[in-house]
Amino acid sequence: MTTSTSTVKVQLVRSPIGTKESHRATVRGLGLRKIGSTSKLQDTPAVRGMINKISYLVKVI
Repeated sequence: MTTSTSTVKVQLVRSPIGTKESHRATVRGLGLRKIGSTSKLQDTPAVRGMINKISYLVKVI
């Protein structure tokens, strides 16, 4: 049984300084630290929701 797991690559393009605390926590939850850092994540509805929440701070590659 093979499972095809798709991934999504996310890059932090704006600083979370001055944003809501929950948005900063979401950035950290996605594994992003500095501007320009990238994270490769599984493409799940939960991850998509997190990306949608902070769409103004990140870029999906």
